[in-house]
Amino acid sequence: MNKRIFGALPILAVSCLLFTPAKAQDVSIQYAQSITPQDLERHLRVISHDSLEGRDTGSRGQKKAANYVANFFKSVGLQAIVPTSDGQKSYFQPYALYQKSWGEVYLATEHQRYELQHDFYLSGILNVLSEEKVPVIFAGYGIESDKYDDYKNLNVEGKAVVFLEGEPKDKSGKFLLSGDEKASKWSSDNMSWQRKVSLATAKGAKYVLIVSDLTGDEFTQQVAKRGAMNQRFNRLSMKPYTEKVSGNAAFTISRKMALDLLGIKEKKLAKIQKAITQKGQPPATGTIAEQTVRLKAERKDNIVMTENVMGFLEGTDKKDEVIVISAHLDHIGISADGQINNGADDDGSGTVSILELAEAFSKAKAEGHGPRRSILFMTVTGEEKGLWGSEYYTSNPVIPLANTICDLNIDMIGRVDAAHKDDPKYVYVIGSDKLSSELHAIGEGANEKYVNYKLDYTFNNPTDPNRFYYRSDHYNFAKNKVPVIFYFTGVHEDYHRPGDDVEKIMFDKQSKIVQLVFHTAWELSNRNERIKVDSNKP
Repeated sequence: MNKRIFGALPILAVSCLLFTPAKAQDVSIQYAQSITPQDLERHLRVISHDSLEGRDTGSRGQKKAANYVANFFKSVGLQAIVPTSDGQKSYFQPYALYQKSWGEVYLATEHQRYELQHDFYLSGILNVLSEEKVPVIFAGYGIESDKYDDYKNLNVEGKAVVFLEGEPKDKSGKFLLSGDEKASKWSSDNMSWQRKVSLATAKGAKYVLIVSDLTGDEFTQQVAKRGAMNQRFNRLSMKPYTEKVSGNAAFTISRKMALDLLGIKEKKLAKIQKAITQKGQPPATGTIAEQTVRLKAERKDNIVMTENVMGFLEGTDKKDEVIVISAHLDHIGISADGQINNGADDDGSGTVSILELAEAFSKAKAEGHGPRRSILFMTVTGEEKGLWGSEYYTSNPVIPLANTICDLNIDMIGRVDAAHKDDPKYVYVIGSDKLSSELHAIGEGANEKYVNYKLDYTFNNPTDPNRFYYRSDHYNFAKNKVPVIFYFTGVHEDYHRPGDDVEKIMFDKQSKIVQLVFHTAWELSNRNERIKVDSNKP
């Protein structure tokens, strides 16, 4: 990989050609030093607090973070720039996401109504918009094989089939199908239930209900766990979409609920199971009289609003040209087990860096040292879902992309990866040489003069298997021929895990990287000529 695009020229010589006069450099140091570890930590303790619940895209916690950023932009004097329908300006650029989610879902007998995620859980997708009344039929363990067949002489067409989890054993305690202590494919792995469901539906079953082996608190805990896991069925999209109904969707119910659905007592079900063990045969057809169940499983279309947040610092004589400095505001929310993923590094570290950069440049402007070019400070959402916020912005820019000279993007700069555990004074630089050799040289010159960190280009190659060049918000700018630099310190053991907390952030290290971004942006905003796009490798 080409680590130095100007390999034949000493960095010092390049930087002397590209940097502004000494007096301006000295002034820039003053404002760069206002970016401190203490201020970064102060902001991050808010952004990554448990009360924000992991800042999932469009969530209440993400909106709290967005309001914090907008209020801070306002407090340091940045302008609102997003046009609103009433002719005003806002710090928020809202956009809609589309979501399918569960609406009203229940199973009901003559005696009781049972609710999703309280009394049972669903695996897969159903869409039953209006209540249906369906016959219920018991199918033993839901197995069909040469040795044991629950479906022999059993017509399940158009019915709700109820069967037991697992598989039968013989009188000696061995599995009936295998003849030994080893379970068969009908209960030996995580796909066993799907085999049973597929078999039932292939035989014409309209719905499938699996009776769990778990009882009491264990079943209640399983329902709660699966409820959290099933949030994946509430997925977001940037565009409306048609959802495919699962061919192997199934209700998992408790034994107590099964007794009500089948209209029998526990004593009778236990007797049936005992008979299967003793005879090695499924129950005779008609052993349990058919009942009916009423059910509904509604899928709803929702619109979830989220928003990019941006504050504008107007330049002086070159104000129509703009530098974008970006980071993503959101994270992945709450895990299936209920733990909060606070995302202190990913990308709380980038978000609070934007705040400190905004304050430093605002202070410079207030004291008569404002940048010649304008700067747009922006935190975007939807990055964790697919770079959605930056995609929305580059498709709907508040400042024309033709006027945007570059994007400096910050994503995860608060920790170290395994490759640098003994040398934390580094930052991965990605994409700087793809579209503008001048941008690359300016970034290196800023580091040489002010920070002197190792600029690691390991991931700069777009063919690197990690594909980091394509995995953060700068890429949507690069796709539109806007030069970019992506600042990153690598993946660590807490990446997308609940352990990504503020206590593990290396604020001294982070502050130096943010100062590097500041000096790079200072030079870009004050130099006489706009950097040239002299390559075509987005």
